[in-house]
Amino acid sequence: MKFLVLFAALDIILTGYVAWHLWRIAPMGWYFKMTVTALFLLWTALFFLCFFSLDRMPMRLATVCYEVGTTWLIAFLYLQIIFILADIASLCHLLPKTFLKDSATGLLSIVAVVTLLLVLGGFHYHHKYREELTITTPKPLDKPLTIVMASDLHLGYHNRKAELARWVELINAEHPDAVLIAGDIIDRSLRPILQDNYAEVFHDIHAPVYTVFGNHEYYSDIRQAERFFADAGIILLKDSVAHFKGVDIIGRNDKMSKRRATVSDLAAGLDGFTILLDHQPYNLEEAEHAGIDFQFSGHTHRGQVWPISWITDLIYEKSWGHHQRGHTRYYISSGLGIWGAKVRIGTRSEYLVLHIQNV
Repeated sequence: MKFLVLFAALDIILTGYVAWHLWRIAPMGWYFKMTVTALFLLWTALFFLCFFSLDRMPMRLATVCYEVGTTWLIAFLYLQIIFILADIASLCHLLPKTFLKDSATGLLSIVAVVTLLLVLGGFHYHHKYREELTITTPKPLDKPLTIVMASDLHLGYHNRKAELARWVELINAEHPDAVLIAGDIIDRSLRPILQDNYAEVFHDIHAPVYTVFGNHEYYSDIRQAERFFADAGIILLKDSVAHFKGVDIIGRNDKMSKRRATVSDLAAGLDGFTILLDHQPYNLEEAEHAGIDFQFSGHTHRGQVWPISWITDLIYEKSWGHHQRGHTRYYISSGLGIWGAKVRIGTRSEYLVLHIQNV
């Protein structure tokens, strides 16, 4: 509760800081200042509206509100950074004080920079990066395997059915033996997913699909999410193991679950090549101690945009990319989809193509 109060207070202070700067920098008198500031505050209100009212809106309106509202968060972040840097530069006499007061040049420059970041970040998000990794093992396999791995699809009001179909084409192009998804297939609401029958798109994947719950499945409706996975032909692993052509796929319940098994308990007695799906990449030493061969996780998004990526790098032992502890290999994915605005700055949307071969 204290954290929520502190977060709300900080948000109010920073919103006031940006709103005051917009009022101050806007030229052409009181009416224009009021218009610029009011538009920013309305955009702010739309962001918070996204958390409470989307499921009660018509679908098309809800989609627009979600995409426009969540874009505010990134614009807000960069407006803060720009105004803080501009204030520091002004105090150090590196920037004329007139740039920040009644300045058409100042306002247009800042709006142009933020708009350019959002546009370029949008293009960057839509490009999906293909990461490839080959692992050799002395453990017996039925045959060499190609497994496509992804996380954090966040399907819903913004990542729609057509976008999912495009991702399925990328997956099928790899001719995988299996597809593993490390949680957060659902963004926050099942309404668009069920209404538009996203399940039928998953049936177009030419390989068995395995997944685990992520935290966002708990934010939506965990029981309804489970039924959706069944309808989509997705095999849900809840603290359980699937045996696939010499590979033991361990699916661990998310940290949001009140109960979940230890990695050691799940791996006990397994003698095949072990892959652990664990949505949130905390306590990576557990996989090492349990003798897991490969762990795949997501959740971090690597912050989605810079400089939030610096924060995730501090929070997690590894917030993105390849990692190794002892004989255990890891890949922490920044996600195929995204939460909120479809913008990536300094991070990337990706999927992993894992080849497993005998030595």
